[in-house]
Amino acid sequence: TSQVHKLDVEKVSIAAITSGDYDYHGCALGNGVVVTDRTQLIAPADIYSVNLKSGAVTQLTAINKGILDQLTLPTFEKRWINTTDGKKMLTWVVLPPKFDGSKSYPGILYCQGGPQSPVSQNFSYRWNFALMASQGYVVILPNRRGTTGMGQEWTNQISHDHGGQEMRDLFAAVDSVKKEPWLDENRIGCVGPSYGGYTTYWMAGNHNKRFKAFVAHCGVFNSEMEYITTDELFFDNWEMGGPSWEVNNAVAQKSYAQSPHR
Repeated sequence: TSQVHKLDVEKVSIAAITSGDYDYHGCALGNGVVVTDRTQLIAPADIYSVNLKSGAVTQLTAINKGILDQLTLPTFEKRWINTTDGKKMLTWVVLPPKFDGSKSYPGILYCQGGPQSPVSQNFSYRWNFALMASQGYVVILPNRRGTTGMGQEWTNQISHDHGGQEMRDLFAAVDSVKKEPWLDENRIGCVGPSYGGYTTYWMAGNHNKRFKAFVAHCGVFNSEMEYITTDELFFDNWEMGGPSWEVNNAVAQKSYAQSPHR
């Protein structure tokens, strides 16, 4: 999640003022409060004030109330899933409106872009998980290796290891959730944008019959082509370890061996 924090310059300390399964974005300070907007996986942005002393949160706007009151919204739950290397991975699971555990639902594994970005309580206007779930899908949202907010070590583990532990994390998430009787393991799709598109392409060649469909948005299919056409060469040098033609560069060769076109 993304919370409002207070930095005490004299004590050199930082502490969260807000809490809960929400994302807060942007701040305007005045009269003992912070004015900010707040979202949830199933709730678009509204403006709130946060009392700097008590932490009390007051909703100031209800911009979409007239529309939301007409809808039966999805619900979501938080899970900590065991990874293949013995760690715990935060995974959000968004359930369709009027979810009935006695029924069987198709599923979607969402693969995050970035690769260094969080899977938080953001209400996205591009990849909207509430909208996906409202079509009757269970949506699985893992904070796989490389996402932010889980410590620097967790974030760093994806660099120089594309196609490695982050893929095993994603497999662990879908394998865990599909044990539920209400998820039809024969109707699971894999989707993702950007690095998540790369992931989706990679999954198509390595998924061991877990998925029935794939949707890749703006994904890299050929990592060698990406390197010679990108305007962010510093990024690929960091992530991949260098260009593909450095045949004695073990890190780079390992990275390019995971290109989906292979």
